[in-house]
Amino acid sequence: MSENDNDDDAYVIEDTGETVADIENEMEAAAQEATAERPPAPAQNEDFRDRYVRTLADFENFRKRSEREKIDFRRYALGDVIRDLLPVLDNFDRALDHAEEGDEFHKGVSLIYKQLFDVLQRHGLKPITESGVHFDPNIHEAVIREEDSSVPSHTVVAVLQKGYFLHDRLLRPAMVKVAVGGPEEPSGN
Repeated sequence: MSENDNDDDAYVIEDTGETVADIENEMEAAAQEATAERPPAPAQNEDFRDRYVRTLADFENFRKRSEREKIDFRRYALGDVIRDLLPVLDNFDRALDHAEEGDEFHKGVSLIYKQLFDVLQRHGLKPITESGVHFDPNIHEAVIREEDSSVPSHTVVAVLQKGYFLHDRLLRPAMVKVAVGGPEEPSGN
């Protein structure tokens, strides 16, 4: 076997002096020549145009949906972590309720609670704490019913455990005491 037999797989590229632009121009001319020989039928052009427009619309819808999903992910990514921290906030509330208001312990716990709560609020946490409002089963969980004729029926008279929203999603409903037996509110509420 000679050395020339080993070169069967090798090939030689000749340098003709053409630039990449020259080759691209030659390819473009060949493509135009190929399409000029047999122009597509008008119906076929319309079909291609329709498919092109639909593909563009599908891509634009996909881009918008992806952007919305990305924004939602960023907004609610901390939801599980914040939900896990809610019992810690509840324990802070209990500690503050049972400590004497003027002592150093109360001041220290209050400062730590405020710092934690401020951080969570910056990330979208909103408490549900109002009483005196009409009971809403979407955000309240009634755990106690109390006969009270002095307030309209189905009014929240006390919040036993705060509920929370993360931006506009409910993380936990508020546990509330609801008054019954009072006058009925108009159906407009």
